[in-house]
Amino acid sequence: MGSKNNPAHRRRSPLSIIIVFGLCCFFYLLGTWQKSGFGKGDSIAMDITKKTECEEDFSTLDFSSHHSIPIPDSSKPKAKMFKPCDMKYSYYTPCHEQDRAMRFPRENMVYRERHCPPQEEKLKCLIPAPKGYTTPFPWPKGRDYVHFANVPFKHLAVEKANQHWVEYQGNVFKFPGGGTMFPQGADAYIDELASVIPIKDGSVRTALDTGCGVASWGAYLMKRNVLAMSFAPRDNHEAQVQFALERGVPAIIGVLGSIKLPFPSRAFDMAQCSRCLIPWGESNGKYLMEVDRVLRPGGFWILSGPPINWKTYYQTWKRTKEDLKAEQRKIEKLAESLCWEKKYEKGDIAIWRKKVNAESCQMNSVDFCESSDGDSVWYKEMETCVTPYPKVKNANEVAGGELKKFPARLQAVPPRVSKGLVPDVSVESYQEDSKLWKTYVGTYKKANRLIGTSRYRNIMDMNAGLGGFAAALDSNKLWVMNVVPTIAPDTLGVVYERGLIGIYHDWCEGFSTYPRTYDLIHGNGVFSLYENKCDLEAILLEMDRILRPEGVVLLRDEVDVLTKVMKIASGMRWDVKLLDHEDGPFVPKKIFVASKQYWVGNDTSSE
Repeated sequence: MGSKNNPAHRRRSPLSIIIVFGLCCFFYLLGTWQKSGFGKGDSIAMDITKKTECEEDFSTLDFSSHHSIPIPDSSKPKAKMFKPCDMKYSYYTPCHEQDRAMRFPRENMVYRERHCPPQEEKLKCLIPAPKGYTTPFPWPKGRDYVHFANVPFKHLAVEKANQHWVEYQGNVFKFPGGGTMFPQGADAYIDELASVIPIKDGSVRTALDTGCGVASWGAYLMKRNVLAMSFAPRDNHEAQVQFALERGVPAIIGVLGSIKLPFPSRAFDMAQCSRCLIPWGESNGKYLMEVDRVLRPGGFWILSGPPINWKTYYQTWKRTKEDLKAEQRKIEKLAESLCWEKKYEKGDIAIWRKKVNAESCQMNSVDFCESSDGDSVWYKEMETCVTPYPKVKNANEVAGGELKKFPARLQAVPPRVSKGLVPDVSVESYQEDSKLWKTYVGTYKKANRLIGTSRYRNIMDMNAGLGGFAAALDSNKLWVMNVVPTIAPDTLGVVYERGLIGIYHDWCEGFSTYPRTYDLIHGNGVFSLYENKCDLEAILLEMDRILRPEGVVLLRDEVDVLTKVMKIASGMRWDVKLLDHEDGPFVPKKIFVASKQYWVGNDTSSE
């Protein structure tokens, strides 16, 4: 039973209800009046608001963005718009132009080497594609066919018609796989080599073709999982290297002249000269000594063409028997002095093998190079000396370290790393780098699902490091030109030990290739590396020169430098965007993605 004083039984008076209702209405009207901005209440409210701001209590916190991408401002000047170059520059190769080359001596092929324009002569315009330019055929069809509009030069089709280098068929060139020294085709030629050289089991992975023509040897080695680096000069055989790259085969403009080849020592498992016409026995043997430098211990050298089989061809070659016999004897003697053992000679082909170390032969008659660094080669003169073998502990050890067979070689720890020959790179950091690049490549594939397919076959990594990007991307549908900048740590030897290929290069200069020869260009930290070394605009224009229409650029770098890159690239007919790092938006590194628009030149000129 409840109490008499229980509030539940107490009745409220009408007067109290009226008073409560009146107060509610009063405070409602007062609040509305203050919010309207009239009277003194607004200034009081503003004072209270100011006093409750966090400027003093949290003055040490940084709420600013961790990057510096500027908000577009229409009042600021727009990005510089680059105009197309004159159509006469459609096949411009800045460091291999004929006019500049003719100023240099012909002795030792100096005039065919790299001669780059000074800063004031560099083009500041976009190299135009020719009218009718078409995306190259996908691999493997691209090995055999090239659009005429892309490389409209018939010279080789006429000059080499009976040797089946290339045939002109309407709007395409066809490459039947022939060559001067393999009239039965590249496949039959490679089959003969494979009877002596262990090409099939993965022991041979990297190859060098000196004086490659249209690179049919390299093209047909690919289906055997052998990756060949081919080179030839830009000479009267117009566009032979461009044909190679248009087919989807690795190649650079180059020559064996007075300067060392842009490759590290012990890079190639196999090298060949197929009627390359290099005078191997002349200049005290320095050309063969340079091949010896880049050939791995246990590697093979193939010579087909003069003077091999001189008894059959001396009349065709318009040379005397005595002359050719003396030339071959000179090469044989030189090869022996280099610790090379002749393994085969039949018909047009001779094959030598380099010994696995210096313990199994006498090299008392040769002069060894004084420099202990056989990889320091950029613009260094070729020497008449032999690069010494790395030291071994016993007669069976492979100098420099034994490599696993490919594809196990790709992910195995390279000997240069396991032996501690690469500064600041340990076995653990190498393995971590490989894992990291698998993650990064996964990100790229999410951003562009065509990456890893035959759509992007010719790929360049501008700052390759340990080759992690190429290794993570590895596929028979593509290949990667791993570039190690001359101002970066020297890791190119590691790249080759993984069974990949690459080249030294300085990005302050033009690359040794034709325009429109790469489908995808990747660069990790390359612009931070060169930011204070040379003009970033010039590097981007060079990238545009070698990138095909509708090609892709992927850059990974600090956001501040990528902001500068974006501003320049937005005036180059590129569609650009910036993506966050895998670890989130607050990481100061970002991913720059660009696609080059399709456009072709016209007859108007610009510079």
